[in-house]
Amino acid sequence: MIIFSAFISNMPLYLMYSFPVILIYGVVTSILSDKIGELLSKKEKYPKVEWIVSGIFHIMFGFILLYISLLAAILFFIVDRILKKYNKRFHWKQAVKSLAIPVGLWIIFMGKYWL
Repeated sequence: MIIFSAFISNMPLYLMYSFPVILIYGVVTSILSDKIGELLSKKEKYPKVEWIVSGIFHIMFGFILLYISLLAAILFFIVDRILKKYNKRFHWKQAVKSLAIPVGLWIIFMGKYWL
């Protein structure tokens, strides 16, 4: 129970500082990884090269903070591949709505912490 209490009290602080960094750094490096993969795929004329190179670059960029950022980088890569598989176009309203999940988590954990 003590571990759970410590987790709840530390989670808002972690989310407050890590979320913007993960979002900005993750999006920039993900775009960079995908563009490098696309360029090499066009140059080599093998479509599978794109996701292999992109995956390697996601992992390389993910090693900046070792395990924590590596997990986020792998998650970015998996979500990116799933979204590319369905080939849907997303609008800014959907992106803003997706930000409600971490903000909602932060509010829930802050509420539990203050109770």
